[in-house]
Amino acid sequence: MLSPFHLAFPVDNLQEADHFYSQILGCSKGRSSDQWIDFNFFGHQLVAHLSPGESGKGPTNEVDGHQVPVKHFGVVLEWDAWESLAQKLKDEGIEFVIEPYVRFKGEVGEQATMFFLDPSGNALEFKAFKDKTQLFAK
Repeated sequence: MLSPFHLAFPVDNLQEADHFYSQILGCSKGRSSDQWIDFNFFGHQLVAHLSPGESGKGPTNEVDGHQVPVKHFGVVLEWDAWESLAQKLKDEGIEFVIEPYVRFKGEVGEQATMFFLDPSGNALEFKAFKDKTQLFAK
């Protein structure tokens, strides 16, 4: 069984973070205060802490011709769930840092990936693998 991770991260505005993570990404909420909100991030504990000016854009590295945000987090979904989320984000008008696409098509480690920002500029990556056993394949 996979153990849930815990990640605390800064946001500029709790109301915007609440809307984005609960309404756009579909994360249920746990405990909260006027300074932070717990989210059930696909079975993991994600905590948005109010800290204006701490979040946002940072350096990038080139990967497959794309500029990937160095600081990012996300989750690996089942393929169908990834496709559904990609479509929902498109329908919501979310601007992608890296549009949804498939890497290593037909090769070991074939994966779908997409990058986008939350309202505070925190980068998120969502992935799916054709074969999840290849998650750590070389």
